[in-house]
Amino acid sequence: MIEQGDGELVEQTLQGRREAFGRLVERYQKPVFNVALRMLHDEADAEDAAQTTFIRAYQKLGTFDPAQKFFSWLYRIVVNESLNMLKRRGRFERFEGGTGDKVADGGDQEREAGVEQEAREQRIQEGLMELKAEQRAVIVLKHFEGLSYAEIGEVLEIPEKKVKSRLFAARTVLRNVLIRKGIGPHG
Repeated sequence: MIEQGDGELVEQTLQGRREAFGRLVERYQKPVFNVALRMLHDEADAEDAAQTTFIRAYQKLGTFDPAQKFFSWLYRIVVNESLNMLKRRGRFERFEGGTGDKVADGGDQEREAGVEQEAREQRIQEGLMELKAEQRAVIVLKHFEGLSYAEIGEVLEIPEKKVKSRLFAARTVLRNVLIRKGIGPHG
């Protein structure tokens, strides 16, 4: 079976075929959740943001411009929903939580390396949460979702040049935060 394109599934949904939208949800639920999780650093909030994103997308599907990429349109919705949740929580949200109990099976060195890696990832995520929401958005979209500058510009509705400058500033702030947390060239 040939996989249908996003545009075709959007059109089918607009014609009343709800299962077509279900295929779009299946296709994008993991990346949408991942963006929300990186933005919010809370699994329950990320699930809520992802669910709200798909509800809003379904409700607003008639406004989708087929000249755009569907995933850019959808990412814009999840980023905006995540930013709205952050505003409701407060401008900066500190993550308070443990590192979890996931440790690789094997010898003491493997366990220790797993714990160190998990602690490092935790400090990186905490560092992300110290960024302004707009800075966090460009970092997440570029480095965790792999979007191009042009795609990020589409998602955030800003010119590509502004994406680059915002990303540069965000990387600088994040680097300083991570160095302070003991990750990086001086840590």
